[in-house]
Amino acid sequence: MKLPCSLYGSLWFLLLLGAGSLLLLVRLQDLTEVVLQQTPGVNMLVAPRWPVEKDVVTDSAAAADQPAEKFEVSSESLSELQDSVGSKQPVTKRHRKLLLKNPNSSSAPAGGEEKLQLLQHQRLAETQASRRRLLADVCAKYQPGVTERRVSQRQVSRVYVEDRSRLLYCEVPKAGCSNWKRVLMVLGGSATSTRDIPHDAAHYGNHLRRLESYDRAGIAERLRSYTKVLFVREPFERLVSAFRDKFESPNSYYHPVFGRPIISRYRANATRTALRTGAGVTFREFVQYLLDVRRPVGMDIHWEPISQLCNPCLLRYNFIGKFENLEEEANFLLQNVGAPRNLTFPDFKDRNPRAERTSSRITQRYFSQLNATERQKAFDFYYMDYLMFNYPKPFKDLH
Repeated sequence: MKLPCSLYGSLWFLLLLGAGSLLLLVRLQDLTEVVLQQTPGVNMLVAPRWPVEKDVVTDSAAAADQPAEKFEVSSESLSELQDSVGSKQPVTKRHRKLLLKNPNSSSAPAGGEEKLQLLQHQRLAETQASRRRLLADVCAKYQPGVTERRVSQRQVSRVYVEDRSRLLYCEVPKAGCSNWKRVLMVLGGSATSTRDIPHDAAHYGNHLRRLESYDRAGIAERLRSYTKVLFVREPFERLVSAFRDKFESPNSYYHPVFGRPIISRYRANATRTALRTGAGVTFREFVQYLLDVRRPVGMDIHWEPISQLCNPCLLRYNFIGKFENLEEEANFLLQNVGAPRNLTFPDFKDRNPRAERTSSRITQRYFSQLNATERQKAFDFYYMDYLMFNYPKPFKDLH
């Protein structure tokens, strides 16, 4: 039966109307994404949460296929971003620092703020992926099967919990831990500003819970779903920083508790004053104590290797920051866990503020007091830290 021409016309009209509606819907979605990316206050550059345990590489075979990071970023490649930003105005170190502290800063190159921020986030995300891959490789080689073991309360005794932001932070002394505790206090609502928190309040009155204080189910759930954070430092530099802080400055705990037995054991013809007060421990005496398998006094968290203190192979941290780039990486993390925009990582030094910060130059000076054998033994003591966190050998004669 032949259909009337009018019916054919109606069918064609309906088909064209449907196709046009579909194209309009797709176009509106594209426009919405563009508007969201260009509208101030709407951040399309940052994922809402850092990837948790299910995203972490657990063996070296899977590491090769692991994406750099699960960020929702533009389809432009890193090189294209570099070209597009650089072609307009040069991106200086000052611009990067200003933009990190204040993503809406007008001091960044005009018209390149969003691309610059995206470029910075991409670089830092790739750095994190690389660090996690390296740690997974080292753990697979030296501690195979460790992730199958049950986590004990002792193994999470140094891990602090911030439930609002779903953060777990392992305390590493001499790697920015005082300021990290201040940040956790602000995130948790027990303080309004990091500047208002004295050193003793940060350490002894912080009201922060440790992971070990939860029952087994609470520990397991937080390890599974929270962002696990670890900040590390060059091992020799961290050791020298701890020595300077605890033994070269007045200290009512470390001098009598550690200083007296160290002087008694390793100093020939020690004076009565030194034996009574424990003051004046030399760096060489301190290293002798550290390397002694029969130490006269136990280990302390300020110089315990991070590989033992925070159990990185067992806990599989999502974020591994470095003290050497502390402010930038800490602020990057805070942005990605949804911290208030006015909360940035503090950079002040409130303990022995007049003393120069321990640097690689100062560290070299202290270790020059040791002979080659003592330096090698100290390097062996911290070998896993050097390996896990990709720090180069600090002396050429080390092997």
